[in-house]
Amino acid sequence: MNAPAPRPLPAPTDLTAPYWAAARRGQLVIQRCAHCQRHQFYPRSFCMHCMGETLDWVQASGLGRIYTFTVNRRGASAFMAGRTPYAVTIVELEEGVRLMANIVDSRLEDIAIGKPVKVVFEAASDDITLPQFRLADAAP
Repeated sequence: MNAPAPRPLPAPTDLTAPYWAAARRGQLVIQRCAHCQRHQFYPRSFCMHCMGETLDWVQASGLGRIYTFTVNRRGASAFMAGRTPYAVTIVELEEGVRLMANIVDSRLEDIAIGKPVKVVFEAASDDITLPQFRLADAAP
């Protein structure tokens, strides 16, 4: 019998380490510029709005709306092949940034652009916890 395929996981860097550490604690954090006060995601070493270099990690609300999505019926990796179909979405957080994640614990037929979502966390390994989203009106 073959061993199950390992899950592809992100490799934290010095820049992204605070994001992944917060996710392990069940918190979703994003960067905010100390100069212009705008939020950004994905993590960078400078503000993409004003080029400021003082960025703070702040806790996000974890609430947002589906900006766009797709339903994958073929696994993007060997790990996901046995987990189809699954939804991948771009979520626009209340803070105005967009990030990509799966929609979990929700019926695929209920997923639609503009639907409210909230963050949930999936422990993918001892070191990595993935922020995922579920429909805000789905049962926990």
